[in-house]
Amino acid sequence: MLEGLEKCSVCPHECHSNRNKGKVGRCKATDKVRIALYSIHDFEEPCISGEKGSGTVFFSNCNLNCIYCQNYEISQLGKGKDITIEELADIFLKQQEKEVENINLVTPTSYVLQIIEAIKIAKQKGLVIPIIYNTNAYEKMETLKLLEGYIDIYLPDLKYAEDSLGVEYSKINNYFAVATKAIQEMIRQVGAPKLNQQGMMKKGVMIRHLVLPNHIANSKKILKWVKENLPNETYLSVMAQYFPTYKAKKVENLNRKLTKAEWKEIQDYIEELEIENGYVQELGEHEEEYVPKWKFDN
Repeated sequence: MLEGLEKCSVCPHECHSNRNKGKVGRCKATDKVRIALYSIHDFEEPCISGEKGSGTVFFSNCNLNCIYCQNYEISQLGKGKDITIEELADIFLKQQEKEVENINLVTPTSYVLQIIEAIKIAKQKGLVIPIIYNTNAYEKMETLKLLEGYIDIYLPDLKYAEDSLGVEYSKINNYFAVATKAIQEMIRQVGAPKLNQQGMMKKGVMIRHLVLPNHIANSKKILKWVKENLPNETYLSVMAQYFPTYKAKKVENLNRKLTKAEWKEIQDYIEELEIENGYVQELGEHEEEYVPKWKFDN
């Protein structure tokens, strides 16, 4: 399978770089798996973190270049260390030993081929907890199909309905068309969300949308598309945690947090659409209060 890195077309950019010889394309990844850290994360949505936490693995590099990325040192600057596929499999097992709820693969797109091999090894050694694919949703259909049967929960972003924003803020010119098709494929693979008696998601899709200041119309278009095009049981997580960081500090439309009025407009629209399943965040009063504080909206 790793022969696919010789002329890489893992993501829609199709850079065709020979990653096996150390060449890099848009995402800057080589044939090595590069991770920034792995940890137990308690601040995902309640059905993901639960009481035991989510076993996150943060992969370095990204196929988007979001100027407001809260993890920009990892995604844009490549902070991290190279590990082998076997070491990645061991990390999955170490997380399971800590009794986490799941394995949460954060920004995994560049490393899909290696991740599949690591999952195979880990499952042979006893990995049984759900695996989450936590992605920006700029995914190639053929690559997603390779993941079928390996991923239990898809956790995609849906960032922009307006492609002009994708160009300006993430250097991508066809985000909405690609991301919406990818999300529909994810739903085809894993079906309706399935939760256990403790309310933990074991299978399904939950779409995340981060509301940006000054761009409430974009968020409304996202919410409307989800309501009109996806099954009612699809979970939606609408986030208020935006704060200006990285290059966004110098961009006029992004250099502040959401206002209470903006957030109320979004909440009112969610009620108007009668979206049935998902979460919304409380809006922090102070700059440092961007840690998720989830309310169930069901």
